[in-house]
Amino acid sequence: MKLSQVAKSFLLKEFVSGFFLAMRYFFKAKPTINYPFEKGALSPRFRGEHALRRYPSGEERCIACKLCEAICPAQAITIEAGPRGNDGTRRTTRYDIDMVKCIYCGFCQEACPVDAIVEGPNFEFATETREELYFSKERLLANGDRWEREIARNIAADAPYR
Repeated sequence: MKLSQVAKSFLLKEFVSGFFLAMRYFFKAKPTINYPFEKGALSPRFRGEHALRRYPSGEERCIACKLCEAICPAQAITIEAGPRGNDGTRRTTRYDIDMVKCIYCGFCQEACPVDAIVEGPNFEFATETREELYFSKERLLANGDRWEREIARNIAADAPYR
């Protein structure tokens, strides 16, 4: 038993096997991507930048039920409701999200009965000032218009699991 241990130490068996293992990974193709130019796949359940969606007719989906505001654990959502001018139905007059407070839990998206508020696929929305992280209704609707195709595809892909 001792003789084999002495032979292993003189022949540096662990060092040699570790060296060859390191060389195998040194010459292997790297698993990283060249980020700004290459991007990895995102799950349909990825939660990124918030967006308010519209119906295909162009009418906004939010019915001012305030469920998303009530369920938000960070209290990042503020909604004010009022009657719409042309037909008197209840709609949001103010819909603000404080992204500084938001913890991206997705509860707002799950609570919404009409899929009005969603967390879209955009994860690249860095800002220079804190004020840019206060999303107004107009910005949320613009995000929804910009990302609608991807959002609809992600919701359809996730539908069998809901």
